[in-house]
Amino acid sequence: MTRLLVLRLSALGDVIHTIPAVVSLKARNDITWVVEAPYAELVESVAGVQTIPVRMKKWTRDPRAGIDAIARMRTVDTSIDFQGLIKSAVLGFLSGARTRYGFDRNAIKEKPALLFANRHIPVDTTRHVIDQNLQLAGVPAGEGSWSEFPVPVNGCENAIVLLPGAGKPNKIWPHFRELAKRIPGALAVWGPGERELAEATGARLAPPTNLRELAGILRQARVVIGGDTGPLHLADALGTKVIGLYGPTDPRRNGPYHQPAHVIDRFRSTKSMESISVEEVMNTLERVLAE
Repeated sequence: MTRLLVLRLSALGDVIHTIPAVVSLKARNDITWVVEAPYAELVESVAGVQTIPVRMKKWTRDPRAGIDAIARMRTVDTSIDFQGLIKSAVLGFLSGARTRYGFDRNAIKEKPALLFANRHIPVDTTRHVIDQNLQLAGVPAGEGSWSEFPVPVNGCENAIVLLPGAGKPNKIWPHFRELAKRIPGALAVWGPGERELAEATGARLAPPTNLRELAGILRQARVVIGGDTGPLHLADALGTKVIGLYGPTDPRRNGPYHQPAHVIDRFRSTKSMESISVEEVMNTLERVLAE
């Protein structure tokens, strides 16, 4: 059995998008996944593989902080870089893996990362990122073990959940406050640095959560509404109905994988979240609830 090092450090949505490939790879490989520490429990629980948790920002301040982690990597035969960045590719090189897989020039995010892989795999960049990861790994999709990961949160059951936050300002939809007025009992979920944004919606505020509690709220929801964010992809993976609001990113690549019809798409027109109307979201919500 091949000792395989998986490299996908972050972020939440991208880690979720890598799980189907890793689950399939488990059948013929002894897998260790290098991932940012906040996502290690998710990977271990859902993908069922061992992890090497890292904190790359800390490494940049103190290079010695990564010595133990790199030493743990140096037991593998092969690496596969699902991230396509210089930092992930360098980790594959430092692992000592003789065979190092990565995306080819047309798909890789940072071209210098090509120097650190010795097997460059072409993928169809017009397809969803999950499909691209499956092509890189050369496997069919596997199903993660999601059932045991969520932790229920009392008082948050059966809600219409709003996700006002986003990783980048241009992914934030500016009309959540007006939407919340139209949805009695709507619940605003928030993460680090997003509390004020959630409060500004005027919706009922969810309590602070860790990742498993966040999964619990999303799993208990009737519908989750948000932009291209990790929690939206988490809800989709958990089987909860979602409505994705997409402006600057392409839902064909980054949309909710299991629910492509539940997307309001401005990528092919204005590319602006501002141009998605509240009325359009409400009409979509009525349709999704009726399914």
